[in-house]
Amino acid sequence: MIGSLWRRGVAALAALLVLAGCGGGMKIEDFAQGKPELRLEQYFAGRTRAAGLFEDRCGTVRRTFTVDITGTWDGTTLTLDENFVYNDGEVQRRIWRLTKTGDRTWEGRADDVIGVATGREAGNAFQFGYRINLQVGTSTWEVRFDDWMFRIDEETVLNTARVYRWGLWIGTVQLAFRRFPG
Repeated sequence: MIGSLWRRGVAALAALLVLAGCGGGMKIEDFAQGKPELRLEQYFAGRTRAAGLFEDRCGTVRRTFTVDITGTWDGTTLTLDENFVYNDGEVQRRIWRLTKTGDRTWEGRADDVIGVATGREAGNAFQFGYRINLQVGTSTWEVRFDDWMFRIDEETVLNTARVYRWGLWIGTVQLAFRRFPG
């Protein structure tokens, strides 16, 4: 009996130490020296195309999509006109208005976003957090996105967004952005 309790206690302690070793996740400051630098107003001005997918927490790919983006920068606000086409035929449009609030800070608004999205850039990275009303079948879910973008080269940005509902992780959106030349 005591041996069994001791083994369970050791296993629980080991699991706790493994979880504690994660160190609280990424911080935008960790990427301050990353190259090439990601400046949203430069990268997204003009035309961009992305391809992506949504994978649920069990690892099942639920949807794939493409999105064509036209970005305009007026010196203060970056407007991103996004046109999504999903593998099931659904078409969706979202217009983001991202306002630069500091040298590397942003606020964002879109019709389906709840409140104000906030984001920060550092080096080759951008972290963006927001809540959104997401259409799921015939229901609307309020979910939270924790978006991380990383500039890989002159044309490519990779984006991973963890999606949460009621504080629980429900899946991940992965996107690869490719900027059109000129």
